[in-house]
Amino acid sequence: MELVFATNNINKLQEVQAMLETIKLTTLKDVNCTEEIPESSLTIAGNAIQKVNYLTQYYSADGFADDTGLEIEALNGEPGVYSARYAGEEKSAEANMNLVLEKLKNQSNKKARFITVIALNINREQYLFEGICTGKIVSEKKGEKGFGYDPIFVPDGFDKTFAQMTMEEKASVSHRGKAVRLLIDFLNKL
Repeated sequence: MELVFATNNINKLQEVQAMLETIKLTTLKDVNCTEEIPESSLTIAGNAIQKVNYLTQYYSADGFADDTGLEIEALNGEPGVYSARYAGEEKSAEANMNLVLEKLKNQSNKKARFITVIALNINREQYLFEGICTGKIVSEKKGEKGFGYDPIFVPDGFDKTFAQMTMEEKASVSHRGKAVRLLIDFLNKL
């Protein structure tokens, strides 16, 4: 089976492809989609749906899209749906992390969670898969692996950040890993 993963994020693509052993992923580039797909929904699920519907509508392809948000309890759920562009439209992971760390500097509550929603369009039907990973924000960046907020997020039950974990370790507990496993289970039943 071959599916289009509606992303331009190479890090996401590598993480997901490593888990989808029997499914060949192609990308937006492979279907000649060079434009930036809009993400204007007020929800994480809405953005995933918006992206995959764009793929289906304009490129007539079966595939899936995901959206992820980091929700921090002390910040009333911020950055949430704005996680990628929390510190500005340039989508700088460093600037986003620095802003989170600055806002949490005087907060004792560091509880946070990541949510990923995958929207799959296949055989003219749509399906949603959600993964959640709870944890906390640490006060300084640690680790060289991963991407996004990985250097400042420690999942519950661990003493290292996502950025200190191997791709396999991270996938076993992460929000995206959980959502992808649900996607795999569903595809295996098709």
